[in-house]
Amino acid sequence: MRRISAAALAVMLAVPVSGTARAEVPAATAIPAPLAAEIDAAFAAYRERTPVPGLAYAVVKDGKIVHQGLWGVQTIGGKRPVTADTHFRIASMSKAFTALAILSLRDAGKLSLDDLAETHVPEMKGWTYPTTDAPRIRVRDLLQHVAGFVTDDPWGDRQQVLSEADFTRMIAAGVPWSRTGQMQHEYSNFGYALLGRIIKNVSGMPYQAYIRQTILTPLGMTNTGYEIADVPKDRLAVGYRWENEQWVEEPSMRDGTFGAMGGLNTTVNDYAKWVSFLLSAWPPRSGAETGPVRRATVREMAQGLNFVRIMPRPGAPADDKCQHAVAYGMGLRSSPDCDLGLALFHAGGYPGYGSFVVLAPETGTAAFGFASRTYQAPSVPVWQSLWAMARAGAIRPAETPVSGEVAAMHEAARAAYAAGTLAPLEGRLAMNFPLDRSAENWAREFARLKTLTGACTAVESLRATGALSATFRWTCEKGALGGQILLAPTLPPTLQALRFDLPQP
Repeated sequence: MRRISAAALAVMLAVPVSGTARAEVPAATAIPAPLAAEIDAAFAAYRERTPVPGLAYAVVKDGKIVHQGLWGVQTIGGKRPVTADTHFRIASMSKAFTALAILSLRDAGKLSLDDLAETHVPEMKGWTYPTTDAPRIRVRDLLQHVAGFVTDDPWGDRQQVLSEADFTRMIAAGVPWSRTGQMQHEYSNFGYALLGRIIKNVSGMPYQAYIRQTILTPLGMTNTGYEIADVPKDRLAVGYRWENEQWVEEPSMRDGTFGAMGGLNTTVNDYAKWVSFLLSAWPPRSGAETGPVRRATVREMAQGLNFVRIMPRPGAPADDKCQHAVAYGMGLRSSPDCDLGLALFHAGGYPGYGSFVVLAPETGTAAFGFASRTYQAPSVPVWQSLWAMARAGAIRPAETPVSGEVAAMHEAARAAYAAGTLAPLEGRLAMNFPLDRSAENWAREFARLKTLTGACTAVESLRATGALSATFRWTCEKGALGGQILLAPTLPPTLQALRFDLPQP
């Protein structure tokens, strides 16, 4: 980053400030004050590194905003503070809405993710592919950015205003290729604009109308839309860039055919409804569907394709040992996180705006932030907010309950170990079990382990890793003995593997 002079920094920071608006969060749902202060400090550090005219952020847990911060003003030189109902453009965080709309059309039987995209966008049929053996683009390739198009930030952002007729001509003319498709992930706004055209052609209505009918209206997101000209001027965070040592207002682009890749504007209060809906798809469960799209369909958005990148966690301490293995799902990136479990996230970058969201669905929690400065997404403090929640014990990934089958098999395995024979497991063994190790050999193994551990008197832990598997740890006379139980896919479930770790002193 280039150095900023002290005088220029003073200008950048010369924005009236509104404090963190905790008063709007009901006391019954608010997080403890020290935790709130830690989250606010993370966003304050972001503002110090990257001054912005306006900033709004929130933490959502179990369907409610439990903390929010509102800072700055809606316009440079104006006096209207940023509020929870101030509109920000969220750019590529719009892609998750497009992805879910495609999946809803799949659920309705109107398309398949394996359909060739040209089935629904006829102008693509005349394309010349980069090699004679290149696969033709499927709908799922567009969803997961593996069609072979070039990364098109920031070009794609400036196509927002493109008309339907101009986009039709662009499609018909064909594209240059970055690579053969299905070979590597390469982020494409153009690809998501094509998904918007698919939604329009398959649904028989404008893309924006389908999103509103299918997602926004059912969720009560009445302050979310695509046309920025429809937002009341007194509720819009104007977008700026820092140029020539001063704030410059970005042109306010009207909505067009590229809206499917990044056209949404929304508010803290409205966007909280969206993330609450996504989080409600976890955990899988029986019972009536209450959302506009099936829970299983929402969870499908988390399925990352197998082009995985390994990277450090953004904003983590220098000695952090956790790494992110990131894949692109459908409108969301996906990675396991050491503190949060499954993490789904996406940035939004747009002329005048930057945004970021992280969902930790196994904890029922999400955090997001909106800023009114070009491409300055508050990604680091959003991540840090959820890590702070985890460190404070305010959230933790839900543990898989131990099933009755696993619990019963665990007790039988304990009895077998105590007896020194497989007899207590008689009638419970899968057909492979005696073939993999004979009963006589198991008796010798039990005896060997007992010389190291002595009698095992209590169960220290039994943790499910699925409905048919678990790890265990027993307290024994000479230390602890751990292991794993794995059941076979038989009815009733039988024991296919019993594994022991070396005793720990």
